[in-house]
Amino acid sequence: MDLPEGPIMRYDLQTIASWIAAGSRVLDLGCGNGDLLAWLAAQRGVRGTGIERDAEKAAACIARGLSVLQGDLNAEVDDYPDRSFDYVILSQTLQQVLEPARLLRSLSRIGRQVIVSFPNFSHYTIRLQLLMKGLAPKNDQLPYSWYDTPNIRVITLDDFRRFAGEVGYTIVREAAINTDHHDRQGHIVRWCTNLRACYGIFAIEKKFPGKAEGT
Repeated sequence: MDLPEGPIMRYDLQTIASWIAAGSRVLDLGCGNGDLLAWLAAQRGVRGTGIERDAEKAAACIARGLSVLQGDLNAEVDDYPDRSFDYVILSQTLQQVLEPARLLRSLSRIGRQVIVSFPNFSHYTIRLQLLMKGLAPKNDQLPYSWYDTPNIRVITLDDFRRFAGEVGYTIVREAAINTDHHDRQGHIVRWCTNLRACYGIFAIEKKFPGKAEGT
């Protein structure tokens, strides 16, 4: 991963940032405090917009000079015209979405590429907890108990690959990574990714009938 100098983000965001071309139009959904958008604007010259549900985080983004809306991403994305962005980023949010297939279709309509990341529920530590303890698993990437978790879905890397194939998305790039929760350090997992990776990151595309590229 080749990143220019600048403020260091979480490792998963560093990986995503390395995929973004200079000067691109970017929409970051669930952008948090705006670390990724701020880095991309400063280091890659992107034209970035964010949507964040949490009012305090959205306010923090605006205080940094970022263009961020406070609202529900499922509702806001429907207002954008086709191909409004080069990249739409959905980072560590997919597992909290009620209708992920519908949302991803909307995102692939407004963005040429959609970059999705999520915790990998098939990591070996999760499997061991289920096997040895018989309890709903917790780890640094999935730190909640079953009764207070915002995650309504469990996703594995193989699940997402199968989903992409079934609904007609092309996976143009993917990375399996290991990093502690919100850590700035990490590494790429090269083999047995569905077993050994903490997170998966996928860039996907979908061509819609009757819509030529560039329209």
